[in-house]
Amino acid sequence: MANDVSRRSLLVAGLPGAALGFQSTTQVKQEVTVPGAPPASPKFSIKFAVIGLDHNHINGITDAVRRGGGELVAVHSNLPQGLADFQKRYPGVKVASSEDEILSDPGIQLVASAAIPDLRAPLGVRVMRHGKDYLSDKPGITTLEQLAEVRKTVKETGRMYAIMYSERLEVRAAVQAGVLVKAGAIGKVVQTVNLAPHQVNEKTRPDWFWDPARYGGILCDIGSHQADQFVYYTGSTVADVTASQIANVNWPQHPKFQDFGDMMLHGNGGMGYVRVDWFTPAGLGTWGDGRLFILGTEGYIELRKYADIAGRPAGNHLFLVDGKQATYMDCSQVDLPFGPQFVGDIVNRTHVAQDQAQALLATELVLKAQKKALVL
Repeated sequence: MANDVSRRSLLVAGLPGAALGFQSTTQVKQEVTVPGAPPASPKFSIKFAVIGLDHNHINGITDAVRRGGGELVAVHSNLPQGLADFQKRYPGVKVASSEDEILSDPGIQLVASAAIPDLRAPLGVRVMRHGKDYLSDKPGITTLEQLAEVRKTVKETGRMYAIMYSERLEVRAAVQAGVLVKAGAIGKVVQTVNLAPHQVNEKTRPDWFWDPARYGGILCDIGSHQADQFVYYTGSTVADVTASQIANVNWPQHPKFQDFGDMMLHGNGGMGYVRVDWFTPAGLGTWGDGRLFILGTEGYIELRKYADIAGRPAGNHLFLVDGKQATYMDCSQVDLPFGPQFVGDIVNRTHVAQDQAQALLATELVLKAQKKALVL
């Protein structure tokens, strides 16, 4: 039987494409580097503070706001080592003795936070009730009850509750994909597929990392990035969860932890599939081999965000296939517009950097997916 299979494989391999029913064509390829814009000074400026240093994502958040014209004036945290590290990275920042010292300061317009996830939404509500805008690390909200309170407070105060979905907002290839989709490069978007493996780094994780009551569960946590991309690239303003499932495959010593999850989504702009996990092997050389596929009616886009195994070095690789050719785009020089746009939004009371309704819709999707997930 094995020999028969081998002979058939050789026979098939030797046949021309036409004999197998495939049309043989000559593929046209091109490679381009997407240029960045010349450096420019921020158009606007604000004063902002940080409350909560429980995840090092706060560094990327702080850098983005500063890049956009934000002046970091204060920080508060109950973590001595976290404070020491933050002060070393941002010399001269004032250490506030309490949260209230920051919330009561009329000169501070924005508060950013990477507190423990289940504390982020209550903090954001307090921030907005003090007349300030808020920028949270993801997940920005961990329960549907918190989401209802956030939406209520946004409506009553007119303040912003922004969430740093960095896998789209701070990844250059993802920014370029948005430009291409908006320009109609692949026609109407049909579906997004996100594969988002992560690396556990067990020894560096705090206790709350293993408790879904604190981090919201795997779909709520790292899946929030992917729900944001689904909503954004499909342009969906209404969406829901088709199906979802979660599992703890490899961590019996942490029985509540979830190391695998996936979900199917549908909206008025398209469909989506998301897989998230904590199985990135050390041999990859980075924390995750994140991939995004955007299927359109006239082509498709693939992103290799952080690695291209056995291929090009580093990340920010974009592949576009349309009716004419296959194009590789090096997106390593693409500008990151979120910081300047967000600071401008705070000054002008606009929503260019992030649509408020879509940001919260992405959160609603992962909260529903997490709640209804089949436990494997």
